[in-house]
Amino acid sequence: MKRSDFIKNSAICAFAVSTLGYVRFDGHAYIGDCATTSDILGPFYRPGSPVRNNLVIPGEGGKPIKLLGTVKHQDCITPYKNAKVELWHCDNNGVYDNSSDIFRYRGTTFTDKNGEYSFETVLPVPYDVGNGTIRPAHFHMMVTAEDYQPLVTQLYFSGDQHIETDSSASVAAGRILDVEELADGTAKVHFPVNMAKTLAAEPASIDKLTGEYIHETNPGSSMVFFNSGNKLWRKNEVFGIRFEYVGNNTFEYPGTPGERFMKLNFELLPSGSVKLTMLYNDSDLSEQQQVFIKSS
Repeated sequence: MKRSDFIKNSAICAFAVSTLGYVRFDGHAYIGDCATTSDILGPFYRPGSPVRNNLVIPGEGGKPIKLLGTVKHQDCITPYKNAKVELWHCDNNGVYDNSSDIFRYRGTTFTDKNGEYSFETVLPVPYDVGNGTIRPAHFHMMVTAEDYQPLVTQLYFSGDQHIETDSSASVAAGRILDVEELADGTAKVHFPVNMAKTLAAEPASIDKLTGEYIHETNPGSSMVFFNSGNKLWRKNEVFGIRFEYVGNNTFEYPGTPGERFMKLNFELLPSGSVKLTMLYNDSDLSEQQQVFIKSS
């Protein structure tokens, strides 16, 4: 499809990134269908964590653990050099550092020439998110590699009793990791990553959508959207919630299928204003709709 076909009447445009570059038939099967599964980004992501792979804080205790892995291209074979890998998790009290300058238990590293990465930290703990709901212990990870959709995912640990009752962890195919106990009292987990290409919203189109949206019938209610890394984000008290483009002028918050979700549909009006229709599930999973307007 020609680029000009996308850009008409100020509508949102997108481009499809081919998925055929690395997939091939090896004589027995198609190689390349091995993308790592994603998960909810969650509200505690902070960009700009220090470049370091040792997150241990002296004197805070916790079980030392090493996370090792390799990032590969979509062919599932070729190592990806210099992929950006961000890791973050809660402390021993189940609390995230959302504001300090030292970015406790948050760090960024890059893969070497063999696509390998590693972090040293402590094993996170389960924590109560309210109403008696316990989230299992988990790492958050974001992998960014040129020509691929950034991978946002969460890693869990085998044997955690809270996994089966957690809507995200219970469907975390390939992301419930076996913890290897080492002779020195530390532990090790291994998580291989395979990147994948996907549909992406054009940066210029995202920029058309950024700004403050006021509720159609309640002017005291508003939302602010911004562009970070050519992705659409809704601002929150920490940084933001990222939405993925799914076509048809629509973005989705990648929640758990069949559970909580949020969908944003944008309509560019002739006046230059933008109408946002937000579809979402409330606490009892019944579908709700709200309309917001961004002035021109």
